[in-house]
Amino acid sequence: MRAVHHWIDGKALESGSGRSGVVWNPATGQQQATVDFADAAEVDLAVAAAKDAFGSWRSTGLSKRAQIMFSFREIVNGRKAELAAVLTSEHGKVPTDATGEIARGLENIEFACGAAPLLKGGYSEHVSTGVDVYSLRQPLGVVAGITPFNFPAMVPMWMFPIAIMAGNAFILKPSEKDPSTAMLLAEWLAEAGLPAGVFNVVQGDKVAVDAILAHPDIAAVSFVGSTPIARYIYETGTRHGKRVQALGGAKNHMLVMPDADLNMAADAAVSAGYGSAGERCMAIAAVVAVGGVGDALVERIVARIPKIVVGPGTDPTAEMGPLITGEHRDKVVSYIHSARRQGATVVVDGQDYTPPAGNENGFFTGATLVDNVKPGMDVYDNEVFGPVLSVIRVDTYNEALALVNDSPYGNGTAIFTRDGGLARQFQQECTVGMVGINVPIPVPVAYYSFGGWKASLFGDRHMYGPEGIDFFTRTKAVTSRWPDPRESSVNLGFPETR
Repeated sequence: MRAVHHWIDGKALESGSGRSGVVWNPATGQQQATVDFADAAEVDLAVAAAKDAFGSWRSTGLSKRAQIMFSFREIVNGRKAELAAVLTSEHGKVPTDATGEIARGLENIEFACGAAPLLKGGYSEHVSTGVDVYSLRQPLGVVAGITPFNFPAMVPMWMFPIAIMAGNAFILKPSEKDPSTAMLLAEWLAEAGLPAGVFNVVQGDKVAVDAILAHPDIAAVSFVGSTPIARYIYETGTRHGKRVQALGGAKNHMLVMPDADLNMAADAAVSAGYGSAGERCMAIAAVVAVGGVGDALVERIVARIPKIVVGPGTDPTAEMGPLITGEHRDKVVSYIHSARRQGATVVVDGQDYTPPAGNENGFFTGATLVDNVKPGMDVYDNEVFGPVLSVIRVDTYNEALALVNDSPYGNGTAIFTRDGGLARQFQQECTVGMVGINVPIPVPVAYYSFGGWKASLFGDRHMYGPEGIDFFTRTKAVTSRWPDPRESSVNLGFPETR
């Protein structure tokens, strides 16, 4: 059976820990590979390789770094089909989801290619007589990224292109559920000319994570995952003196106002609720129907659900694939049962879906629509992370706004309305990091930055874009004086700026 190893110091390395995990094919429910689980000693090896590479990499010219990143971009762009096939095999993504993920990842590689102007410092001449002050932006050293299963290509691309372009050496700990994408990216970076040790992959579970968080030679950790783990990553990493950005979970609301185009709103709710099988932190999970539009909106959503083609990613017509594991599928289904018990109305039950022949054991569930959901119900209070869309009915905008602002999460939100004044009011009043106006999934483009508020982000820097540059660098101020030797003299007074 195929085995997925680590990538350390420019080559694949088989683990000696004696531990491994199972890699499933979500569409068939069959094991397709094993993945090595690193111990602390193997994390040490990766850090040592990165530390050795950092000295020369940080001194490599920005033009050379950009050339390598451009070459990597061309490799990824030219082999999208190969990468998409790996995403489909291990994650279960359908073709449109896989290619869309790669496209958004490429945006971040392209941003990194042109990041040199953002790595500049500043200069002030003659702050005092004969004294100049200037600032430098320098890399941190060895940095690490810990990434989730739902976007095994895109989320690492949020991190390592910028980190490497800024002069750091990078260690990636991908999800053990779909580990092969990280290895493919490592091979392509080496092919693009990246020196050995600048990019390393350590496979594994919590043992590898804890070793990364405790390692004294890792300066910073970037993380995307659930809120409980994000909090753990942040608290543990900062306790060990690291810079940490940890993006957590979400419960994203989409407000539908009485003046909204209900057909557009229904299209958006279905697309943002069931795309990626709901396994994304920017999924719309809660549609808030305001002022009596609930019946008409639910009717339109119900009419669209049967048209969603659910199936394996090997089916080019499939629009929604399986969930990542059987365990996760069962957890998602449990929210459907609890919603019914707690008084909500299950309008469309995804459990009625029957997988096609050959995929009977796949980790599938169909699209589910739950109406009359209220705060306090499990399906509302928790991040379901599956194709379960809830409808909450309220009478007024203020009630809808309160739902958004009372949520412990603050990742993304959206409002559908024709009222520009109300939309502007909402973008000012909501306590959420990313806002969409008639846009259901407001993921910023690469030259902005991604991140939420409240329990959706631990740390003070959002991911990628300008804030990504800030996270993976630090500034140094230099005060310089080159006086005329003929004017040099002893002066014991306190230095003054004048």
